[in-house]
Amino acid sequence: MNEVLKDLKKKMVFIGGPRQVGKTTLAKSLLSDHFSKGIYLNWDFDENRRDIIKKKWQEEDKVIIFDELHKYPKWKSWIKGIYDVVGDKHSIIVTGSARLDVYRRGGDSLMGRYHYWRLHPFSLDEIPSGISSKDALKRLMTVGGFPESFMSGNEKEARRWRRERYDRILKEDIRDLESIQNIQLLNLFLDLLRQRVSSLITLTNIANDIQIAAKTAKAWLELLERMYLIFIVRPYTKSLPRAIQKPPKVYFFDNGDVIGDEGAIFENLVAAALIKKLHFLEDRDGYRYELKYIRDKEGREVDFAIVKDNQLEEIIEVKYGDESISKSLVYYAQKLMPKKATQIVANLRRPYDMNNIKVIDPISYFKQM
Repeated sequence: MNEVLKDLKKKMVFIGGPRQVGKTTLAKSLLSDHFSKGIYLNWDFDENRRDIIKKKWQEEDKVIIFDELHKYPKWKSWIKGIYDVVGDKHSIIVTGSARLDVYRRGGDSLMGRYHYWRLHPFSLDEIPSGISSKDALKRLMTVGGFPESFMSGNEKEARRWRRERYDRILKEDIRDLESIQNIQLLNLFLDLLRQRVSSLITLTNIANDIQIAAKTAKAWLELLERMYLIFIVRPYTKSLPRAIQKPPKVYFFDNGDVIGDEGAIFENLVAAALIKKLHFLEDRDGYRYELKYIRDKEGREVDFAIVKDNQLEEIIEVKYGDESISKSLVYYAQKLMPKKATQIVANLRRPYDMNNIKVIDPISYFKQM
């Protein structure tokens, strides 16, 4: 929160992230805890929407929060004009459940006028007080890390919440932003992705399964990424002469979205925690971070590679129960010489190091983060 407050003194702050992850709560707490006076305006409410268009707020408002503003087709040019005219009088926060840094529905560039922060669900490096690490791991594996589900820990209530959230995203949010003629097919496309976590995603096969064009499948994948339902992990090919361009992998911001065995769910948990870490470092420090996977023609594969400004930082293999070090991890640790090589094992009896590879349990690994 302190980082956001520092940025607000210089520019606008955009806060993006999945629906119901806590963006509004964060923005309102910033207002109540750190500003003597301000106003919160939500585009989804008719009265607030009229006030936004008419620019109705007071001179003494120290901060103005515009929630879900990206649903206004001309929002970028509109907020640019507001900031250029009254940005010296008000701190401005814009929140949204779509990627505010890439959504382009017309309007001028906002380059240099804002800092972007991405908010994520709870993970093992961010556990609310009163919840043990072991209990947090159990909740992340069963109900996911979104605040409402995570705090209740109730699987039935989490399923109900997730169903309602999907309805809101598919039937309201996407409808407001995109021209999707068949929401039912999009829902089916999403379910197929949920079943393929940790696997390579061949879009032509999925397109054939539900009888849509491959071009449509590609557009839908990008749409779901913009809406913070999924994130895409692509192959790492640098320094691998025998590497080939492979299809991407898809993971979910909500670990509870995964349909699969414990291994797939655990791999998604690790992926979501890693992308959360990389987004924070990127938003705070300005480096470019990427989460990749590694696979060559011989089928040697490592689940994740962390890349910082095109330099390989760490390679990570994820196992649910197998404590023996992956042969592919050993191979790539010797060939690519990353700064770190790690195997994260969900049910590890005791951490150990071997051949410059650290074998560690998830709780210990993410505590170090």
